[in-house]
Amino acid sequence: MNTKEFDILVCGEINPDLILYGDVEPVFGQVEKLLENAQLVIGSSSVIFACGAARLGLRVSFIGKCGEDVFGKFMIEKMQTSGIDTRYVIVEPDQSTGFSVILNKGFDRAILTYPGLISSLKVKDIKDEILSSTHHLHIASYFLQTNLQKSLSGLFQQARKLHLTISLDTNWDPYESWTGVNELLPYIDVFLPNEAEVCSLTGLRDLDNAIKELSNRVDTLVAKQGVLGAVAVCEGKKYFAKSLPVAVMDTVGAGDSFDAGFLYGYVKGWDLEKALQLGVICGSLSTQKIGGTDGQPSLDEAKAYLSNY
Repeated sequence: MNTKEFDILVCGEINPDLILYGDVEPVFGQVEKLLENAQLVIGSSSVIFACGAARLGLRVSFIGKCGEDVFGKFMIEKMQTSGIDTRYVIVEPDQSTGFSVILNKGFDRAILTYPGLISSLKVKDIKDEILSSTHHLHIASYFLQTNLQKSLSGLFQQARKLHLTISLDTNWDPYESWTGVNELLPYIDVFLPNEAEVCSLTGLRDLDNAIKELSNRVDTLVAKQGVLGAVAVCEGKKYFAKSLPVAVMDTVGAGDSFDAGFLYGYVKGWDLEKALQLGVICGSLSTQKIGGTDGQPSLDEAKAYLSNY
């Protein structure tokens, strides 16, 4: 009997992305340039993941911090519209929501980020009653959430006591120190780095060797490999799923959409190979539209591709 209100609790950052298109390279000296297009879209790895999981039909709750400003209100409204329960979101009236400005040149991009409240969530904000309401705990953007990471091992231990399963996607470390993760791996059920992060975390250049070493430290390792697909390793058994051949418009959030698909299968008790396939399908399909969430599939849309494997 399913007695908990939520399938997944996401603890993370809240920030939108303002994407600018065209000749976006600025010229100083008070030069004004006109752009081809601009879009304000859902940003943050944590929220993009949560949207993907909710789109698949999981019951998702979210805790994070934002300001009582235009960007904060935009994000909360978009999260609610996407089916995410936002009752635990903490609104700070006197502080500012973080945001990123993405200068998109088509073949390349530059990102300017104002941190705002991105790193402000703390473990003490996540009460036992919040943890007790869910089956699974997911953390993304570990290296950006500097206040949360300080006591994350304690949070994971408490989640274990309350019988939650746990997943972590670190994302890239902007400081490239790659510290603190090894201490958390014993508490994690599913670790979801990409191939560059696997190599950086282990200090090994060879991906196969890096995957082998890291898989010995965690229950289930899932390594995303972009256009190649993804690899999962559990109890010494290795699985691979290739990506779908799609017309790629934008890869923003593809890894988060992958995580949503894989963890859907995981929390629903699917076998590892099938969960990996769903993850790759969700990640692939998400790249067909601009932004991190517009291309995310429903469960029926994603299942239509499972026969490809």
